Amino acid sequence: MKIGIVGLPNVGKSTLFNAITNAGAISANYPFCTVEPNVGIVAVPDERLKKLAEIYKPDKITPATIEFVDIAGLVKGAAKGEGLGNKFLSNIREVDAIVHVVRCFENENIVHVNGEVNPKNDIEIINLELIFSDMESIEKRIQKIEKLLKSDKKYEFELKICKNILNVLQKGLPAKSIDFTEEEKEYVNTLDLLTTKPTIYATNMSEEDFSEDISKNKKYNQVLSIASDENSIVVPICAELEAQISEMSENEKIEFLQEIGFKKSGLDRLVSACYSLLGLISYLTAGKPEVRAWTIKKGTKAPQAAGKIHTDFERGFIRAEVVSFETLMECGSIANAKEKGLVRSEGKEYIMQDGDVVLFRFNV
Repeated sequence: MKIGIVGLPNVGKSTLFNAITNAGAISANYPFCTVEPNVGIVAVPDERLKKLAEIYKPDKITPATIEFVDIAGLVKGAAKGEGLGNKFLSNIREVDAIVHVVRCFENENIVHVNGEVNPKNDIEIINLELIFSDMESIEKRIQKIEKLLKSDKKYEFELKICKNILNVLQKGLPAKSIDFTEEEKEYVNTLDLLTTKPTIYATNMSEEDFSEDISKNKKYNQVLSIASDENSIVVPICAELEAQISEMSENEKIEFLQEIGFKKSGLDRLVSACYSLLGLISYLTAGKPEVRAWTIKKGTKAPQAAGKIHTDFERGFIRAEVVSFETLMECGSIANAKEKGLVRSEGKEYIMQDGDVVLFRFNV
């Protein structure tokens, strides 16, 4: 899973990226200090792995991972090349989802590229640049399809979809606002459009605002209203606090979060939001060599889930021996779970559930 962190310059993208990845990306008080995208691999927080490790005493623990990409700040006119915009927009095309960092804090020492902190305007600037870029892409696609249509009528289906998308984009709306059929979705996914990317708005707030009742914060509520209209998710964060948390030990982190009234760090909440937005779950494998989490889409059947480990597992799939994580914890060991008849034998049609602890049987 690849997540792109975007936003205007100086909204706290690189500070947040550094905090959640400890990757040491350049973070400075001037536009375009990020030119090439910085990439960091982050372990997905999962307490279940620690508890499984207590039972199995494995040689290693391998969590699921997310790749975060810190993409340089976009500005008005990016779709026409302003501020190296075309290069930055192409970086966004390569990600699965977007974390759009929106500045919701006032600080006279940190310049705002447009002279004032206005979340609504900032979001509109970014979203319009994505729309303009998609319009250019779709117009080129339509020209290509119209040429192909002269010799083959099968392209009428594609032309209809593309013209529908262009019509919506020209109204200033993202392509994801269209209710596509399943067949149409398959084709739209091949278009690699920016405005079909699922979006999480990370509202970057000051430490003072973050520690107060954020539901009364006008800037935060501006973002909530926009996100509600487009079915996006909002995650309030304080990049400066996240930077402090990233340098703490596990115990210090837990204590600090309790003090400020949060159960999870911004990273944990962002990861949960990414999983929810993309419809992802994790299943678990456990043994002496390794305890590991594997990321799959909700609705994935057992053979395809097995294929995440190795293609041979899917090709030669026989059955999956499954027990839920909660049941395994209650039993205390896999042997006890088997004795009680709680380890199920599931076939090719079984749909995997979040937290399934599974052993795949296969024969190639």
